[in-house]
Amino acid sequence: MEGVRPAGGAPAAGPGSGAGSGSGSGSFPSLFPPGLHGIYGECRRLYPEQPNPLQVTAILKYWLGGPDPLDYVSMYRNVGNPALNVPEHWHYVSFGLSDLYGDNRVHEFTGTDGPSGFGFELTFRLKRETGESAPPTWPAELMQGLARYVFQSENTFCSGDHVSWHSPLDNSESRIQHMLLTEDPQMQPVQTPFGVVTFLQIVGVCTEELHAAQQWNGQGILELLRTVPVAGGPWLITDMRRGETIFEIDPHLQQERVDKGIETDGSNLSGVSAKCAWDDLSRPPEDDEDSRSICIGTQPRRLSGKDTEQIRETLRRGLEINSKPVLPPINAQRQNGLNHDRAPSRKDSLESESSAAIIPHELIRTRQLESVHLKFNQESGALIPLCLRGRLLHGRHFTYKSITGDTAITFVSTGVEGAFATEEHPYAAHGPWLQILLTEEFVERMLEDLEDLNSPEEFKLPKEYSWPEKKLKVSILPDAVFDNPLH
Repeated sequence: MEGVRPAGGAPAAGPGSGAGSGSGSGSFPSLFPPGLHGIYGECRRLYPEQPNPLQVTAILKYWLGGPDPLDYVSMYRNVGNPALNVPEHWHYVSFGLSDLYGDNRVHEFTGTDGPSGFGFELTFRLKRETGESAPPTWPAELMQGLARYVFQSENTFCSGDHVSWHSPLDNSESRIQHMLLTEDPQMQPVQTPFGVVTFLQIVGVCTEELHAAQQWNGQGILELLRTVPVAGGPWLITDMRRGETIFEIDPHLQQERVDKGIETDGSNLSGVSAKCAWDDLSRPPEDDEDSRSICIGTQPRRLSGKDTEQIRETLRRGLEINSKPVLPPINAQRQNGLNHDRAPSRKDSLESESSAAIIPHELIRTRQLESVHLKFNQESGALIPLCLRGRLLHGRHFTYKSITGDTAITFVSTGVEGAFATEEHPYAAHGPWLQILLTEEFVERMLEDLEDLNSPEEFKLPKEYSWPEKKLKVSILPDAVFDNPLH
């Protein structure tokens, strides 16, 4: 990456800056792609006095084999709005998550009516420090990191999502170590020749605020941040020097609103990537044909394309509150393969289909299990109370997807349709994907027994919980257990 003026990379600097209106690529010189021109036009609307902003540019473009998916990150100086108590700040805008070129070099062109590329670009607002004459460039690398995740996983972001970063965003000693995402307060969606582009703003938050967003939902915490000027204010500007959380600034009011929100709404977090595993205790482990559900020797079973798609959609469903939560079925008519898999994985809302529509994969049958052992690392285990209280008690589901293997664990309540776990057979597996159905009565009991997970710093690992009459065991284990695939 290299910070440069956009003379060779943005429309403003060349003779094509005024050419065309976004109606087609023929009206633009090839140097200025229509998709880029459409986004740049929205930036010019906000910053007419800054036609040549500083840019961080990918030296070797992604479509030429480079590591950075974003071609450019433009950096603007925003004067804020004193009437709204909005301070002066730096405004960063990405170019590359949407389709800039329309020639399939990066994104498949699917028409003008749908999303362009992944359908969004990232923005970030960083409070300007006194005497600062140029914008810091570290936010550009942060945006590249998020873009790499999107390109590699094909999971898109939407407003209210959170990102657990576990490190100061600027590699300092700051308490701002995680992110929420929301609509940019100034930038409007853009219609380009290759589809629609929206703008999602990154908002830096403290660990306590991230945990509150997980327990409740991102939108609720974003609203609280908007009411506290030093924590973001109406435009949600990130201040890396902020030393207090919103709960420390206003302890009673903020926590009461979060607690009430959790009780009323439950949690919108539908799943996490985690260090997790599970064992089928129903049969001896040597029956490797049908009983081991994580690793067999050195060859872990692989999720089918249909399962992978379903889990991706499961992880997205919690972003919408439905009166009747539905797990997307394994539909035999859906296509496998990268190209066919991309479009469904980018959906933020899905068609509701009943459990009668489930068609098991012809090569992997669904198995009912008698007894299971769930394994989590400490960080993942700390989210079990959230899973139970914020999701299952509100008639929803929650998925753990392993980051070290192909395992997935989905907890479902009796109100979720489309699950292959039932009240009669509460433990069911489809390949390495386990579903566990828990009744409300059992959830309440588990919450009592798992109370110490709310204070994980107070117990030593390994930690085991067992419900013999339910034939269920849960272990909280050190990270090293999951780093060894043969364990």
